[in-house]
Amino acid sequence: MAIVSPHFCAPYPIELGIVRKVLTITDGNFAVTDANGNLLFKVKEPLFSLSDKRILLDASNTPILTLKENKVSLHDRWQVFRGKSTDHSDLVYTLKRSSMIQLIKPKLDVFLAQNKEMKICDFHVKGSWIDRSCVVYAGKSDAIVAQMHKRHTAESILIGKSNFSVTVYPNVDFAFIVSLIVILDDINKEDSE
Repeated sequence: MAIVSPHFCAPYPIELGIVRKVLTITDGNFAVTDANGNLLFKVKEPLFSLSDKRILLDASNTPILTLKENKVSLHDRWQVFRGKSTDHSDLVYTLKRSSMIQLIKPKLDVFLAQNKEMKICDFHVKGSWIDRSCVVYAGKSDAIVAQMHKRHTAESILIGKSNFSVTVYPNVDFAFIVSLIVILDDINKEDSE
């Protein structure tokens, strides 16, 4: 199921390594690699900006998606657009909390751009960010499309990096899954502040 591009779908499971630098002053704190350690994506975050946008870039710094938070929403609503656009004609999906009050385990609903009524979600995310254990499901079903797992390394403990892996199931758009993880991380940071 290509959501961003068929280019980001594989007929076999994809294992992604994600490193989140906890303390950073650079313009990016995520690095996403394949199982061989090759850089696939990075996330550019504004250092000092009034807009809450993140840009998902490929290894050659080409903008893939722009993730934009709606600050006036009570449901942590995010909109994701193609490339560097924030034009509604380039909308890929909208994400929001399933309910306003949630303790520890986030529950997020994802609505693809063509799902304008947003009554039934196209995907949903459940899990514990603290444990770096969450699952992405298709629709309101129990059909898993991706799972995130925490990895403990000496580097993560000593130099302030959070390492985890994501298994993306066959034929699922892994750029889409990475964008969900970035948003989930941001929601977690806001909840802990």
